[in-house]
Amino acid sequence: MFLNILCCLIMLMMSLLSVAFLTLLERKILSYIQIRKGPSKVGIQGIFQPFSDAIKLYSKEFFIPLKINMYPYWLSPIFSLVVMCIVWIMFPYFYLVVSWKYSLLFMFCVISLGVYGVMVSGWSSNSCYSILGGIRSVAQSVSYEVSFFLMILCLLFFSSSLSLLDFTEIQEKVWGLMYTFPIFIMLVVSFLAELNRSPFDFSEGESELVSGFNVEYGGSGFAFIFLAEYLSILFASMFICMMFMGGGSSTFLFYLKLTFVSFFIILVRGSLPRYRYDKLMNLCWKSYLMVVLNMILFYGAVVNI
Repeated sequence: MFLNILCCLIMLMMSLLSVAFLTLLERKILSYIQIRKGPSKVGIQGIFQPFSDAIKLYSKEFFIPLKINMYPYWLSPIFSLVVMCIVWIMFPYFYLVVSWKYSLLFMFCVISLGVYGVMVSGWSSNSCYSILGGIRSVAQSVSYEVSFFLMILCLLFFSSSLSLLDFTEIQEKVWGLMYTFPIFIMLVVSFLAELNRSPFDFSEGESELVSGFNVEYGGSGFAFIFLAEYLSILFASMFICMMFMGGGSSTFLFYLKLTFVSFFIILVRGSLPRYRYDKLMNLCWKSYLMVVLNMILFYGAVVNI
């Protein structure tokens, strides 16, 4: 019991620390894409910029907008962060201290709760922009969860297990990416839509909704939403590496692959314009869902042979 608690605390600290440097990486990459200098003043080449930002956000004035619903307004960012911290429990440790055989089922249950934080944040702010952002986010997250779960079902045919660690064992000879490439492409796009990342960032479309569902947040409330979003990016990167790129979380190479996937997600943000909302929904319901249902039949037949 003591080891479980200790492992969870260490993992929580390290994941929050990695979020800090992921934000620095994103700001640096976006600055070079736009041919300008990124953060460079605080520390050597801006290495301490994330900590400077954290001090600034948590020391800002605590203000209360006039027409908000008080308790949901302040609890929803904390709820979003707690949900993303809890889902990291399924990370497969080398000694299997915390992981268990139903970890994928646990991930589905927890990720499904993530949308409520955004929805309540948008609704309780009582702003037309935030409500629009919240509605958009709920619609796209719920839509892509359907095809997302079916994609994972295709992969379960190969492992016959709900444990992430078993995916490492079936990829000892060849990466899962080689024989499930269509699922890999669709899963990456689905993750971008689930995470509300560019080019699917309709919930916080700056050019349309000022700042989207978080328009009324500042200081600590915004910091919690920010942490939850970047923790989910790291989790998505870890999940893609485990399922398609050989797994093996006890090796240094795994973390290089994780960094590369996170780099790719940031690169997409700096390269692609925002998609059209109706096209995003058509992509999910008219394309991905049909393809994935056929893939389930195909992979089911291949594995049984």
